[in-house]
Amino acid sequence: MVNVYLTTAKYMILFLMAFYTYSSFYALRNSDKQNLKKVYIWQMIIIYLMHFIGFTVIYLNVENDTVILFYGVQVIYFIVTMGFSNIFYEKRVNKIVLNNMCMLLSVGFMILTRLSYTKAIRQFEILVFATIIYLIIPKLITLMKNLRKLTWVYCVTGLVLLLVVMIIGNVSYGAKLSIDLFGFSFQPSEIVKMLYVFFLGAFLYKECKFKHIIISAIFAGIHVLILVCSRDLGSALIFFVIYLTMIYIATGKAVLLFGGLLAGSGAAVIGYKLFSHVRVRVLAYTNPWSVIDNEGYQVTQSLFAIGTGGWLGLGLCNGKPNKIPVVEEDFVFSAIAEELGGFFALCLILLCMSTFMAFVKIASVQIDGFYKLTAIGLAVMYGFQNILTIGGAIKFIPSTGVTLPLVSYGGSSLLATMILFGIFQGINGVGGEMYEKIKKEHK
Repeated sequence: MVNVYLTTAKYMILFLMAFYTYSSFYALRNSDKQNLKKVYIWQMIIIYLMHFIGFTVIYLNVENDTVILFYGVQVIYFIVTMGFSNIFYEKRVNKIVLNNMCMLLSVGFMILTRLSYTKAIRQFEILVFATIIYLIIPKLITLMKNLRKLTWVYCVTGLVLLLVVMIIGNVSYGAKLSIDLFGFSFQPSEIVKMLYVFFLGAFLYKECKFKHIIISAIFAGIHVLILVCSRDLGSALIFFVIYLTMIYIATGKAVLLFGGLLAGSGAAVIGYKLFSHVRVRVLAYTNPWSVIDNEGYQVTQSLFAIGTGGWLGLGLCNGKPNKIPVVEEDFVFSAIAEELGGFFALCLILLCMSTFMAFVKIASVQIDGFYKLTAIGLAVMYGFQNILTIGGAIKFIPSTGVTLPLVSYGGSSLLATMILFGIFQGINGVGGEMYEKIKKEHK
């Protein structure tokens, strides 16, 4: 009887994920409020149902009663988070962003509980703290009217944090990534990314003359240079792409975009020559099979896992994803593909894409230039991070050590991503207020 349930559960999870993914795109292109209300209700039902099925499968495999308790605490978390979001912000909350956030979190906790129960619990503890901040941020954005005036506060704060990491940071996988803070390991670059976007948004939203481009390029270059000196090349690449996108959106000049890409290509060659760990990752990308016992081991194990899972997956707890080094962080996508299937993994990619599109939609309706440009930068940051993580796992690009937002294990990444979602809820609320104010003035 248990085997029948486990087999049925595997296909139910696939079906529910596919249906939810379809509904997320449907919600993006539908404007009928009555239809959207039904879609959001169905999405919530799917989240709870898939979460229940997933944890039931995990419990039947590990037979640990504390898993039931952990599942129950998560259910309470989702109820409280969704409820408080609706109570605090009423019509201002963007439901598709909220529901996608909860769905990604539920997928993350299913796979993390299966991979490392201890890390899953630690991740949840950080999530509770991060969610409090997530709920506060939209209110702060609505109340604080001078965010666009803090241009140099964003810049200086970000640079100081990066310098601290460069000087006293802990070395991890060849790069200085984190500092110890109150007994926790914290990666400041995750927060600095958002400060960096706010700096560029505040500096460029009014006008973008040649002198503005030069000044912004200098300070963007200082950010990237510090990250390069810390050997945090994954973050440096994200900062670089954010700058190119925001300067292109602000000016509309394609020559700046292509010129930046050309300069970035040259910098990549220099980075390859200078840093040994970059050469190792490039070797693992170009021909992992020739160094399968050393440099290519992580990538080849990732590809083995994805290939073994096929389209339908082996089922939760039936694969061997722990053979992949650092699987909970850099290669969680491979673990998902192996046990939940390539079809589920494809739906996950589409779900991340729909979240990115929801962010872009919020940005596109902003009347205020500062919020529009800032939202675009944050959306690109989120989208590009997904590309780097998934691309590294499937050997589309060299691995950069970047986590999959809301799914991978990593306290700093989780905190930063929850803040990111909170910022978008806040920008969505500010945009709605401005729109209603203009409507009243026209009447």
